[in-house]
Amino acid sequence: MADIAVPLVASAAKPGQFVIVCLKGTYSERIPLTIAGSDAEKGSIRLIWQAVGKSTAELGHLKVGDEVENILGPLGKPTHIEKFGTVVCVGGGIGNAPLLPIAAAMKKAGNKVISILGARTKELLILEDEFKAFSDEIIIVTDDGSYGKKALVTEPLKEICQRPDKPNLTVAIGPAIMMKFCCATTKPFDVPTVVSLNTIMIDGTGMCGGCRVEVGGQTKFVCVDGPEFDGHKVNFDLMMKRMQAYKKQEAQALEEYKKHRCKIGL
Repeated sequence: MADIAVPLVASAAKPGQFVIVCLKGTYSERIPLTIAGSDAEKGSIRLIWQAVGKSTAELGHLKVGDEVENILGPLGKPTHIEKFGTVVCVGGGIGNAPLLPIAAAMKKAGNKVISILGARTKELLILEDEFKAFSDEIIIVTDDGSYGKKALVTEPLKEICQRPDKPNLTVAIGPAIMMKFCCATTKPFDVPTVVSLNTIMIDGTGMCGGCRVEVGGQTKFVCVDGPEFDGHKVNFDLMMKRMQAYKKQEAQALEEYKKHRCKIGL
């Protein structure tokens, strides 16, 4: 997690939007990170990520006062916020980070907010206290049962959909497979479900086509048409297949980065 001083981005950022981060200019990968919070007065945005590749590992090694050479944003369409009634916010793992400002905005708009937060283990659960501030009801689940209820997020989501006063909207953010099954859970109950997609992305302006997904049988670009879409229309299987395209190269780059740090004694 880091609070980064980018006054222009902070002054314009809205829930649901993201930035493209390039740590060392032309020598670094461009990676999309959803804005987990912004403070226009301080001129800063908050980014939260999980170190899964070389670029995110490099970000994790930054110290206070270090610089990020390029941050482009805010990008993407903001979350549509209005008074829907009851909104279920479902977060999985690092997906809790971009979900938090959405939950806060939904509450501010007068909605009843039910938050379901999931993680593999207690140690990987983030932002529980922050969600409590905006949630009328909060449910915690972990895959291994080390905290909260031992379950996947789809279990309490189904129970909520079965209530006499079923929710008016669900917002789900997390791993692609988690969002896919959240949508499969809400669809039989006809509960509208919004998902935020985090695909392979390069320029973030709709030119490269790397982030294309199939939504309702049509090609959409996550960076300019999204990142949020009607989850019941997203072809998750195709999206997940495309996201595997550079796994080998990503693993190789991370391994070389680790070796380099060891070589120089870091």
